[in-house]
Amino acid sequence: MSKVIFVTGAGRGLGTDIARQALAAGHQVVATGRRPDNVLKALGGKQDNLLVAALDITSADAAQVAVDAAVARFGRIDVLINNAATFQAGYFEEISEAQMRAQIETNLFGPMNITRAVLPVMRKQRAGHIVTISSIAGLVGQEFCVAYAASKFGVEGWMESLRYDVEPYGIRTTIVEPGFFRTELLVDASTSWAELSIDDYAERTRTTKAMWQSMNGQQDGDPSKLADALLKVIDLDTPPLRFVAGDDAIPTAEAKGAEITAQATASRALGTGLGHVDAA
Repeated sequence: MSKVIFVTGAGRGLGTDIARQALAAGHQVVATGRRPDNVLKALGGKQDNLLVAALDITSADAAQVAVDAAVARFGRIDVLINNAATFQAGYFEEISEAQMRAQIETNLFGPMNITRAVLPVMRKQRAGHIVTISSIAGLVGQEFCVAYAASKFGVEGWMESLRYDVEPYGIRTTIVEPGFFRTELLVDASTSWAELSIDDYAERTRTTKAMWQSMNGQQDGDPSKLADALLKVIDLDTPPLRFVAGDDAIPTAEAKGAEITAQATASRALGTGLGHVDAA
């Protein structure tokens, strides 16, 4: 069944793969990005089932304009895929306050802006599916990823709670937790490095930055296969709350679940019986 699919960050990487494969599958696609000309070029030019729209996800006004254009063109929005994101790398003390705020603004408030604009459309339809690309870094903290992980942990809590808000109106939510895929997240246009420099971190920063840079284009995951899997997820009658994607991500998520269970068990002696007890 053909759907209207709204994709952010469609100018390159995973967003392009999602939009391209959705079009090939017969869906109507709203492909958005900061540079619409680049989006159009990436997707092979004008097509009857394609609307390309300019969108800076950090602007609530721009989000509303893009959503209004989508509804004017196709009459509805069935699926929103919040894909656009950036990667702020570095150790916490070396990341400036402005950089930290920019990371949260893009990766958390950006998807919120688009979702806030889309939800009235989906509520009116009494149907819809909100898909937000998180990361395995939204489940497991990693070295040099404190800002990125903070933003993605925020996405996880927001999306997991949003489910309860919107399910009564026929709207589903899915959090996607990919491992390492060749999604262009590590290219210069998507990655920022810490602005500050502290002697204690200097050598670790140098070697860790080089390691991350060497990974670009070498990640095991194939974004075209991830895009294909995502299209299968949105076709499910009952899509999952979480979709963990990648040969590296699934065991990592399983280990995190086991770790949390073990920590809860270890906390039992000191962590229970802390409620109010009436005086005898």
